[in-house]
Amino acid sequence: MSTSPITPKIITLDGLTVRYAESEQRDTHALLLSPWPESLYAYEPMWAELTAGVHVIAVDLPGFGRSEGRPDVLTPRAAGAFILTFLDALELDKVHVVGPDVGTSASLFAAARRPDRFHSVVVGGGGASADLPLGEPLAGWVYEPDISWYESNADQVMRTTLENIFPATPLGEHVRNDYVASYAGPRFAESMRYVRTYPTELNALEPLLSTIRTPVRIISPERDLVVPRPHAEYLAARLPNNSLDVLDAGHFAWEEAPKAYASLVLDWWDRHQRIER
Repeated sequence: MSTSPITPKIITLDGLTVRYAESEQRDTHALLLSPWPESLYAYEPMWAELTAGVHVIAVDLPGFGRSEGRPDVLTPRAAGAFILTFLDALELDKVHVVGPDVGTSASLFAAARRPDRFHSVVVGGGGASADLPLGEPLAGWVYEPDISWYESNADQVMRTTLENIFPATPLGEHVRNDYVASYAGPRFAESMRYVRTYPTELNALEPLLSTIRTPVRIISPERDLVVPRPHAEYLAARLPNNSLDVLDAGHFAWEEAPKAYASLVLDWWDRHQRIER
């Protein structure tokens, strides 16, 4: 039986069923975007730390986790627009946003479009430039011309991914089951649509980076073989107000080193706290 502090809810937006979870109401709000191929349960190891003084909302972006998707919403720009729609639906005026992995580009598109909606942004571990190489397996997921194999082999993909997330730390059975169920059948192949837009979407993001005045903390896992360090350095060279921090972890830093990751997030929130009255 699960003893998770996370209790999922459902909301319907733009005709899609979207899953999210939230903590106790507070004066300050933070939005956590689920990484891929995981779900909002990726934040369970640091939930207690992040929610101690902040109203935290974790959400599965459309097409990820248990949220429904469509081809037209599975791009970083569309995900950025969804963030703003989601904030409106929950009547949240201004938030901190944490967007690791696929949430990196979505968060930056959202901040470029509506800087007034964000106190701060935390990103990292996501593709930032179409001109920089990606590591495996992400490079294959982005560039392989035929993805039909993934349509019937999601279980194998998820087994390999789960082994890489927790090489030494046990993964709660309810979390493991949620990840596997989130991308079962054709779901994984469908979710690949998002990263396969990187060649065009990241080129579109590049000229916007210099316009983003929101404070951005870039967390770069030191042993990230999926999204190499140059992607973090690329963002650091272009974002006007940023901090690049290296964390002793692999790609799935938010789960491999949750205490250290949460500490960086909380520090950034404390530095850039503005409670709107």
